[in-house]
Amino acid sequence: MQLHTGFGDRDLDLRLANPLHLRTLLEDKRFSKCRLVLLHASYPFSKEASYLASVYPQVYLDFGLAIPKLSIHGMISSVKELLELAPIKKVMFSTDGYAFPETFYLGAKKAREVVFTVLQDACIDGDLSIPEAVEAAEDIFAKNAIQLYKLNVAMKSIDLKNAICPKLMSIGNNSSQNDITLVRIIWVDASGQQRCRVVPARRFYDVVLKNGVGLTFACMGMSSAIDGPADGTNLSGVGETRLVPDLSTKCRIPWAKQEEMVLADMHLKPGKPWEYCPREALRRISKVLKDEFNLVVNAGFEVEFYLLKRILREEWVPFDSTPYCSTSAFDAASPIFHEVLAALQSLNVPVEQLHAEAGKGQFEIALGHTVCSCAADNLIFTHEVIKACARRHGLLATFVPKYTLDDIGSGSHVHISLWENGENVFMASGQGSRYGISKVGEEFMAGVLHHLPSILAFTAPVPNSYDRIQPDTWSGAYQCWGQENREAPLRTACPPGVPDGLVSNFEIKSFDGCANPHLGLASIIASGIDGLRKHLQLPVPVDENPSDLSAELRRLPKSLSESLEALGKDNVLKDLIGEKLLVAIKGIRKAEINYYSENVDAYKQLIHRY
Repeated sequence: MQLHTGFGDRDLDLRLANPLHLRTLLEDKRFSKCRLVLLHASYPFSKEASYLASVYPQVYLDFGLAIPKLSIHGMISSVKELLELAPIKKVMFSTDGYAFPETFYLGAKKAREVVFTVLQDACIDGDLSIPEAVEAAEDIFAKNAIQLYKLNVAMKSIDLKNAICPKLMSIGNNSSQNDITLVRIIWVDASGQQRCRVVPARRFYDVVLKNGVGLTFACMGMSSAIDGPADGTNLSGVGETRLVPDLSTKCRIPWAKQEEMVLADMHLKPGKPWEYCPREALRRISKVLKDEFNLVVNAGFEVEFYLLKRILREEWVPFDSTPYCSTSAFDAASPIFHEVLAALQSLNVPVEQLHAEAGKGQFEIALGHTVCSCAADNLIFTHEVIKACARRHGLLATFVPKYTLDDIGSGSHVHISLWENGENVFMASGQGSRYGISKVGEEFMAGVLHHLPSILAFTAPVPNSYDRIQPDTWSGAYQCWGQENREAPLRTACPPGVPDGLVSNFEIKSFDGCANPHLGLASIIASGIDGLRKHLQLPVPVDENPSDLSAELRRLPKSLSESLEALGKDNVLKDLIGEKLLVAIKGIRKAEINYYSENVDAYKQLIHRY
């Protein structure tokens, strides 16, 4: 039986709607085996209802109507009060869509936002672990009602491995914050530069945690050359966004134990994302992929970089002069990499392998694949770790695509796979497929190949990027794809453990360390969505050096100007990325083009920015 308790109808006497008046009935043994559901969160008697559910096994709670009827604060506080004493297994939600249809939608939408806030706070306070919070959400929104009302409804449990970023699992498990003095709030701007604001720990936990830190709009309009908004971005010193910490990314800094760092989202006000926020852009486009095709993108980056040592006041030279995969190179750098690996492990960033690369003083770290938003976060933290560990040894680590024009360039090759319900569906399910790729995998990859000239404006964002993307340098200079062809910009990969003839992922080589990883992945996924919508097919793969077929193949943009021109004609990316953000990106790229064309040696200063 459902019982109306608390507020609701206008003609009730609220004093008599207190659920404590039910105690006589609840004590009656005749009703001890009944199941009684107290509706409307019993508001404003939520604490009393929570008490009854904790004492009487026959009492259950439903907070419909309280959401969305109350204010945001009222909704959150009433749900928190219900959960103070009541077992989570006895708390449910129904939309109570009365009066007009929109209340059903508003109830469903607000309930998810409110329960997320409540459970997030419970994790921060240490009341729940992340897996317990996920289980609580499943119980509140489905399982409790299915069991209570004996509904014949199947529900698939959430796959924690693929639904939750690994770093999220550490919320509530951090050691005491008593010894933390400073917190770094990190964001990456549209030019790909990693920046931070630092606040004292007490202020972070008392104020910033929920209200964020103010940041001028101009910060998302800066180029790699000047710390001021570029012309044409529509961003200036007028207006302010909020850096709101994403607590799923908060962690103690391994090399500065009295500090923490956290990645930030950009909100106009807490709870309202700013349309220029790169992390929100990736979330939004990933949601389109999920809603339309029930697919999730996993990504894993190969991080290439140079280690440089100072010989004169302003002259930096390679750490060593050894060849590709040199044992002596790794031996010399081993103390640094032990620190890097330990730091990444403490941050839950998976590492698959590391080795010396072909350039003088160049190395590579291959990261494990994970959900794309987490992969982008992992890349940001990896850059922080490598730079910090190198600095501790008196070295400079740089991810610049072509720090010196007479040696090999550095990329951030990214491996992409598609997942559905925890299974890799980029890979074909049998031997009868074309190229070992599934139908959805081929369509997604074909979309990426089709839009690759436009994607470069995101993944190769500075003029120096195009000094790297040259024929015969394993960087992918022609618009084509190949099977295990490292000269092609898109390469299907069959790593050890994958059955012969099948492909588990594809690699995009035209991605470098100056790119904002969230924006880069957003452009890739947007292109893949277009391929899925249009059912695009891949052309025949190129199984030789593309430069030998230069007369037949289309050359990828040779400059940032050319990729920017391609982006200007790409309405698909405009629609999915968002026009305002795209205008800002174009303005920044034009500023890069103008500055470096007028200052031909200025690229040498990029080692201090990337």
